[in-house]
Amino acid sequence: MADAPGVEAWREHTSAFDRVWSIATTVSQPRTASYIADEAYVSENMALDHLKRLVELNVLLESDNEGATMYSPDPLYMRMQVLRELLDEHGRQGLDELRDELQEQMDALEGREQDLAEYRLGLVEEATDVRERYTSRPLHTSRTE
Repeated sequence: MADAPGVEAWREHTSAFDRVWSIATTVSQPRTASYIADEAYVSENMALDHLKRLVELNVLLESDNEGATMYSPDPLYMRMQVLRELLDEHGRQGLDELRDELQEQMDALEGREQDLAEYRLGLVEEATDVRERYTSRPLHTSRTE
C-alpha cells in the first residue's frame, strides 16, 4: 500500500514522538495504541512508549474499554493549550473583539453549534481574565523590599 502524499516528508521531518503526540491529541474519541501507531507511522511498541509518557505528562487520558486500553486528549490540557494560544495571538483589544463577535453569532446558532460557540466564548472570557490579571500588576515581585 502506498503512503498518502506528504507522509514520507512528515516521517522524515518529524520525530516519532511528535507524530504520536499529533495524532493522539487530535482524536475525537478514545483510540487504541494500535490505531495511533498506524496513523503516526510508528510501531505499536514505540507508540505505547510515547503514549505512556504523554499520560504521565497529563497530555492524554488512559481508559479501559472492555479490556482494551484507550487513549484520548486530556480536556484540561487541551483547554490550557487553547488559552495559551488565545493569549499569544490576541492582546486585550483582540480578545474583546473576538468576544463581541462570538456573542453576536450566538443568536443565529442552535444546538451543537451554539454549545460550541458558548464554549469558545467561555475560553475567550477566561483568557481575558488571565490577561487582565497579569497585565495589571507585575508577575514577579522583589523580595528585597
